[in-house]
Amino acid sequence: MIPTSSADRPNAGRSGAGRSGAGRPDGDRSGEDGVGAVRFGEYGSGSAGVRPGAVAPGAAPARRPVRSGLVLALAAAAVLGTVSAAPAVSAEQGAGAGTVTAQARPPHTGHTYGTGTGHADGIGAAVGTGATEGTGGTSHPYGSDRAVLAGLNRHAHPLRATAPGDQRPAGDLAALARMTRDAEIIGFGEVTHGSKEVFDVRERLFRYLATRPGDAAVTTFALEQPWSTGVRLDTWVRTGEGDLRTIMREEFRSDYTSWRTEEFHRLFSWMREYNRTHDRQLRVMGNDIGDIGREQYARVLGWAERHRPALLPVLRERYAQLLALPAGRDARMKALTGLPPAQRRSLAADAQAAHRLLSGSGTGTGTGTGSKPGRVPARVVQEALVISQMATMYSLDGAELHRFRDDSMARNTVWWQRDTGERVLAAAHNGHLAYRSAWPHQYPVTQGAALRDLVGDDYVAIGTSVHSAGFLARPETGGDRREVFDTGAAHPGSNEHTLDRVRHRDFVIDLRGTTGDRATAAWLAAPRPTFLVPATYVPSVMREPQSLAEGYDVIVHLHRAEAATPFD
Repeated sequence: MIPTSSADRPNAGRSGAGRSGAGRPDGDRSGEDGVGAVRFGEYGSGSAGVRPGAVAPGAAPARRPVRSGLVLALAAAAVLGTVSAAPAVSAEQGAGAGTVTAQARPPHTGHTYGTGTGHADGIGAAVGTGATEGTGGTSHPYGSDRAVLAGLNRHAHPLRATAPGDQRPAGDLAALARMTRDAEIIGFGEVTHGSKEVFDVRERLFRYLATRPGDAAVTTFALEQPWSTGVRLDTWVRTGEGDLRTIMREEFRSDYTSWRTEEFHRLFSWMREYNRTHDRQLRVMGNDIGDIGREQYARVLGWAERHRPALLPVLRERYAQLLALPAGRDARMKALTGLPPAQRRSLAADAQAAHRLLSGSGTGTGTGTGSKPGRVPARVVQEALVISQMATMYSLDGAELHRFRDDSMARNTVWWQRDTGERVLAAAHNGHLAYRSAWPHQYPVTQGAALRDLVGDDYVAIGTSVHSAGFLARPETGGDRREVFDTGAAHPGSNEHTLDRVRHRDFVIDLRGTTGDRATAAWLAAPRPTFLVPATYVPSVMREPQSLAEGYDVIVHLHRAEAATPFD
């Protein structure tokens, strides 16, 4: 499948300019000019070429040879409490391809999992059974439990704080930054969708990376939210247009309610304050496809009306059924999933045809004076593609729905990174951002696996781990209401139980650097029970067998996390 060891991956072929090699210190990087970002919706005016260091949209980056290594992921999509499966139907699938070309995956030669029997349970979760090795966590082929712990202690770097406003020296974050410095896309996962310290430590890292000099900076925060939600948030953090709490109340709903918290409000507010005084702007993008706001259709149709009026009648016809859905997110998603299969197939076919019409008309990287007359800006085509992705996903079922969704999220993130030429920190559940699914029959491909296929070691996966955590989640009865739950302490024999015996209360460990330590590497490779906490409280799926080394490049372990702070 996908390699995880940095030793397996050469450093050639970066899409960003001036990226340092693995042996160079962080401060040796060259700067970038800091050109401001193009605003969504300004397709017909201004000048917005590809930024310095960016690969033109649609161009494939140079590829590195990759060797198979240890890989893993948790479950995606329905397990994580986002996007319920639609009834089984067939659908044309070409709309998801976009302009990003994936490389072939090498065969997997790592550990083998037992056969699962995962199935959607109807409330956004999945259950599965599978025989696993090493679940006891006390016997190791290359040494004793003491040797494993000694190795973990050697490789662990302490985290001195989790709070993003902590004023202590950030040397601990410098170590984490070094672990990710060669990546254009950094996935920072959530072991739960509702724990304060998990959100906090990710925000602390983002703030640190956002203020790094030159091309070491990470300027985009990508979120497991619909593309149209990302546009609203991006507009707010750059311009202050609208009211943040109103935006979050309207957008963080239904399957996306998990992030309606004070912690996310603080993050976006900090980004807005930063942008007030800096030329190089921080950005927000949504890579998910569970919903499309009406303003996204308006941007596509508005561009056609101004620049290609001959396309407008056909585009309006193709989008008519989708625009007839209710205006509010909750009602719209419910109405869409409740449509008969034939109508969902029709919606998908129309959206795919609209995307083909625009992409076949010629695309340009500019949005105004620098592009040829009549050419369709790449961002218009991308917004049409996301509409097509959304409609296509709802025409699928089960494993194909989840495969399509995670693949689309990866492609959208890669498109954004190439279009802007800026580094991205992607936020989602651990199960999306890891490398291999624990439920391959129901969730065959994760976003993390797709990202590694698309960009090689330009992607680095960080997973979070907790010995215990309070968290916000929806009760099994469903709805938009959230309650506070708790994982309880990690069980003996679990990954977290051993990690919590490391001498640091909170720490980060680069799993790629442990390969020379045989006892530790063997322990990290073996699947054993690990917390997997979906957005809907389903205790039966909260402890699944996972191999940390096969799932992530880096682990951030926290002794204790508390529930995030909701607002309504």
